[in-house]
Amino acid sequence: MELNILYAIQSIHNPVLDRVMVTVFNTLVGSMGQLWIVVGLVLLIIPKTRKCGAAVLLSFAVSFLIGNEFLKDMIARPRPCAVDSTIPLIVKKSTSFSCPSVHTYLAFSSAMAIFHYHKKAGIGVFVFAAMVGFSRMYFFVHYPTDVLFGVVLGIATAFVVCMLLDKIYGCMKRKSH
Repeated sequence: MELNILYAIQSIHNPVLDRVMVTVFNTLVGSMGQLWIVVGLVLLIIPKTRKCGAAVLLSFAVSFLIGNEFLKDMIARPRPCAVDSTIPLIVKKSTSFSCPSVHTYLAFSSAMAIFHYHKKAGIGVFVFAAMVGFSRMYFFVHYPTDVLFGVVLGIATAFVVCMLLDKIYGCMKRKSH
C-alpha cells in the first residue's frame, strides 16, 4: 500500500516542480538538515529568541542522534528506491536505511521548538516541515510511515527538550533572585 502512495506521488513530477523541490527541500535544507542549525544559531544570537535557539539546536542534536545514529540501524528498513530501482531519482541515493525519515524528524523537532516559544512563526515552520516530509516521498527515498514516524518523533523530542529547558531556565531565574 505504501508503494502505491509513492507511485501516485511520482505521477505529479514535472521539470519545474522537480527543480523547486530539489532546490528548496534538498539543497536549502541540506543533506543533514543544516538549515536547522543555521536557524538555531541565528535565534541563539538574538537575546529575545535565545531560549528558542537553544531549544532548536538541542532538539536538532537529540533528534539526529536518536534518528540517524540509533533508530535507522535498529529498524534497518530498506528505502523504497532500493526496493524498486525502476523509479528515476532526482536526488542522490542515500546509503543509510529508510526509517525514520531524519530530514522530517529534524524539521518537525525544529518546528516544535519554534512553535513552543513563538506560536505564529511556529505555524509557518510546521508548514515548511510538512513540505520537507512530503519531499522525502516525492524523491522516492522514504515511505509514508517513515515520514509519519519522523513527524511524531520530532514533535515528542522537541516537546521534552523544551520542557527541560523551561525547567532549567526557571531554576536559573530563581537562583539569580
